[in-house]
Amino acid sequence: MANKESREKEKLNIRTAMRNNLLERRNEAKIIRKIVAVIALIIILIAGGTALGGYIYIKSALKPVDPENNKQTNIEVPIGSSTTSIGNLLKDKGIIKNATVFKYYVKVNNISGFQAGKYDLAPSMTLDEITQTLQTGKLVREAVIKMAIPEGLWLDQISEIIAKSIDVAPEEVSKTMSDTKTLKRLMEKYPDLLTEDILEKQIKHPLEGYLFPATYPFYEEKPSIESVLDTMLKQTQMVIGKYAETMKEKNMSTHELLTMASLIEKEATEKADRHLISSVFYNRIENKMPLQTDPTVAYALGKHLDRTLYEDLEVDSPYNTYKNQGLPPGPIANAGEASIEAALNPEKSDYLYFLAEYGTGDVYFASTLEEHNKLKEKHITNKRKESDGGSKKNE
Repeated sequence: MANKESREKEKLNIRTAMRNNLLERRNEAKIIRKIVAVIALIIILIAGGTALGGYIYIKSALKPVDPENNKQTNIEVPIGSSTTSIGNLLKDKGIIKNATVFKYYVKVNNISGFQAGKYDLAPSMTLDEITQTLQTGKLVREAVIKMAIPEGLWLDQISEIIAKSIDVAPEEVSKTMSDTKTLKRLMEKYPDLLTEDILEKQIKHPLEGYLFPATYPFYEEKPSIESVLDTMLKQTQMVIGKYAETMKEKNMSTHELLTMASLIEKEATEKADRHLISSVFYNRIENKMPLQTDPTVAYALGKHLDRTLYEDLEVDSPYNTYKNQGLPPGPIANAGEASIEAALNPEKSDYLYFLAEYGTGDVYFASTLEEHNKLKEKHITNKRKESDGGSKKNE
């Protein structure tokens, strides 16, 4: 009897031990699964973080080293240089951010034909601009022609400078600038810069405002007109490209930007605050007031005016901002970068009027017509009474 009870007790102990072991294994399995899940999550987070970090790094490495630094560095690419060695050279000279990214950029975009030579490169250049330059093989040498294009010029004036520089007739330059086939080729090459806007019926000259003011070196004695235009448009695209993000944020097209910038350029004096002039134009547009800026009248008339007369304001033209609200159909001159930047970033103000004092170039701003007229009497009318000359700004 005692043995039987002992055996039953032993069986019970075994079953209890087995049940305890089973529960312990289940608990261990739960703990292991939790550990595995935590480890897997950590691995995923690390991998994701690494991928994101890599993406951000590569995106940054594809951008210019310093978009604001146009200081050129002379770099010599030796004969027989590989893409890797060129990338390392550019990295060491501070022209690109990462040599490996440069190497794969060249490979992915199937870029080839880099040529030995001496190049002037700047930290503000994009990888596309750098690779295009390295394909030219142009050695650094004394320019045969240096073509200086100032700010605020009409296209007709630019045509004359180009014609004189390369020894052709101004009419030939003007004809090329308006030639449909030439324009189409340039539009295909610079699709983000030259859009269908330049071909609208109301546009006086398709390339007006698109040829950036700068001094251009040419290494041929007589470059073609189209190659000159190409060089100038490339410079415009490079400058405008700096402001691509801001333009996108403001939903502003290149054509609108260059048009507004041209108005600012033509109205600004050396002492003028371009950002305040910009604010006046935007405030007037917002208040549904015509811009009433005299340079558009001169452009509509096709002649430079020392003084805008009331009869001039009657010219029937879409460019006449006394008769038409909003921006004119297109730019009325070429604008410098200061005016382009001001067109994108107007000062906050309640000004609706401005005028420049004859003789001094000082610019005065007003919020009301009454205030403007008082300033006009003091700084324009009285000054003209003292002198037979003079010029009038925005009234």
